Amino acid sequence: MRVDLLTKEYPPEVYGGAGVHVAELTRVLRPSIDVRVRAFGAEREEEGTSSYSAPAELEGTNAALSTLGTDLLMAADCAGADLVHSHTWYANFAGHMASLLHGVPHVLSAHSLEPLRPWKAEQLGGGYRVSSFAERTAYEGAAGVIAVSGGMREDILRAYPSVDPDKVHVVHNGIDIEEWSPNPETSALTSRGIDPDAPTIVFVGRITRQKGLPYFLRAVRELPADYQVVLCAGAPDTPEIAAEVDGLVGELHAERGNVHLITEMLPRHELTQILTHATTFVCPSVYEPLGIVNLEAMACGTPVVASATGGIPEVVADGETGYLVQLEQVTDGTGTPVDPDRYVADLTAALVRMVSDPERAREMGEASRHRAAEHFSWTSIAERTLEVYRTVIAQGV
Repeated sequence: MRVDLLTKEYPPEVYGGAGVHVAELTRVLRPSIDVRVRAFGAEREEEGTSSYSAPAELEGTNAALSTLGTDLLMAADCAGADLVHSHTWYANFAGHMASLLHGVPHVLSAHSLEPLRPWKAEQLGGGYRVSSFAERTAYEGAAGVIAVSGGMREDILRAYPSVDPDKVHVVHNGIDIEEWSPNPETSALTSRGIDPDAPTIVFVGRITRQKGLPYFLRAVRELPADYQVVLCAGAPDTPEIAAEVDGLVGELHAERGNVHLITEMLPRHELTQILTHATTFVCPSVYEPLGIVNLEAMACGTPVVASATGGIPEVVADGETGYLVQLEQVTDGTGTPVDPDRYVADLTAALVRMVSDPERAREMGEASRHRAAEHFSWTSIAERTLEVYRTVIAQGV
């Protein structure tokens, strides 16, 4: 079986969970089948991997248009594949066109949904309507859809009601429990002025509306002064949200002095140090199909305080591996809390509950690593993904 994986992100150009997912899925599938990776970006030396840049004629146009141009180049090269598997809207249109062009099934993995990210209009302008068109067309035409959580499956069927529910399969994201493991080293912390022994809350994520970072920064104002905060936050969607976060962080740093902002993408061996020495990890997302960052923290033996939204409750076991913060959200697609002040207060209370009881936090951290290893191994996810491939191929295009 030859499967072409189509993606925007692939190492070394990875900035989010979808890129991590594709890289790990490729690694575990290649021993069993012929996997060809087709990715956006600069040339890569990895065998079986091809890179694509936007056509020169589209340089300087809206980013959504140049994305579709790249998709067409990808689709042309999928001849000979038994199945194409695309990831995120950036590559979904490539999968759809490849399916039409070459007469092969198209499976797509749902890492997020454009209708549930209306703030993307801030970043793409009219291109948001183009990305929404590309995603909807791909979902409605796909032979199979893989949802990374049960919550994501429900979102897909709400957003695209014409999609056949029997075509939507749940296969969770995974974690490499060997690569993501407790790391006792401290150089990544001490070199940045971070105290490895202080009670610490860590956030990791892109600066985008869905990650809910401004709500967490509001909560930090109410935390005890000795709680250290480490923010591994970069790749802002827009200059506006970057300025908002920079302003809030600057105010907090002036008030507390123990708020640390790291904007560069950290290598794994440094990020595992920061996660390992955290008392708790925080995930204040208002939209999160699953949340690989939670699994990464858990695999490092760190408990999680997170919003009870999307697929997060399928990862974080409330009261066992962390605390879930209930979040009633408006139904306009933005994920905005109905009562932001209540959400911030509840988030603050959950963080204090965790950090004020370090022994309980350590126990939850041990349970977190066990849960990550037991339920989210990439080996089992590869087997489940192969089942989806075989089912779809057997059914035909």
